[in-house]
Amino acid sequence: MSPQTFLFLTQIFCCFLAVGLMIYIFLPSRDLDTGVDKTRVNYLYERKEVVYENLRDLNFEFKAGKFTQADYDAMRVGMEAEAARILAEIEMLEAAGA
Repeated sequence: MSPQTFLFLTQIFCCFLAVGLMIYIFLPSRDLDTGVDKTRVNYLYERKEVVYENLRDLNFEFKAGKFTQADYDAMRVGMEAEAARILAEIEMLEAAGA
């Protein structure tokens, strides 16, 4: 096999490999339903955890001096109101389901 033929075959192989990789990477998956079905209650429990974590972060950042008292109080009241709405909806949905 001559060096030119070997080079040509190597280039063809690399092109096929590159095209194959591009198809593998960018072709959308046919298995789109891989996630877990969430109920509204499960979503609300996750949202509640996020709000509680945000409250903890807000408290930490306030103690670190990143917020004024007025800003801290306003944000805390808003987050606590959101947490109360979430808890009320969770309670309502669990009472309706029971």
